Amino acid sequence: MSVTALQLVIFDFDGTLADTCRVIVNTLQETMRQMRLPVKDEAECTSVIGLTLEDAFRALFPEGGEGLAEECAATYRRIFEINRKKLTPSWFPHVRETLSWLREQGLDVAVATSRSSRSLHILLAEMAETVPFSQIVGSEDVVNHKPDAEPVMRILSATGVEAENALVVGDMPVDILMGRNAGTHTCGVNFGNSSREQLLEAGADYVIDDMSELRDVVTSIG
Repeated sequence: MSVTALQLVIFDFDGTLADTCRVIVNTLQETMRQMRLPVKDEAECTSVIGLTLEDAFRALFPEGGEGLAEECAATYRRIFEINRKKLTPSWFPHVRETLSWLREQGLDVAVATSRSSRSLHILLAEMAETVPFSQIVGSEDVVNHKPDAEPVMRILSATGVEAENALVVGDMPVDILMGRNAGTHTCGVNFGNSSREQLLEAGADYVIDDMSELRDVVTSIG
């Protein structure tokens, strides 16, 4: 990939911009209790963050079939409506400052998330934030989800930016693979829900330990 000036940064949300691990794990486990399923531990629950709800439950209970995954997802959504008010997520350190800096540099900023767009807008409102993103692509907006390239390709099409001028930032291997499949630059964040080693194994071009370090990544790309 040739190095050209960046025009667009596409972020994952959960585990990348916002610390949502506690509310997600709590809701997954409560869903399992209400569905009378074996309750998976925190590590197992964390491993499926970044997938759609249906895909997460398919991964956690592969023997359950499609009907179980859909029923679990519906139960999760109902419980999450309650839990998000008790366990409101917070921004990771230096996220808001970095988003402001990116916009000051003239870069477009977007989100590709496996949660629904509606859910993301609700969380943003409860985090007392105006929406700083030009594009938000949620789970209902695509047919093929992460690690497929479709979420990124939809944002590239909407913004008119070429893949070589875009950077995907995420905390999970599926985020990195999504960016690689779309042909963008990729950056993993080491403060979310997976390790530096997992991100590098997925093919991340860069891995950062704090969102403030993204400035150096953007500068180095061009």
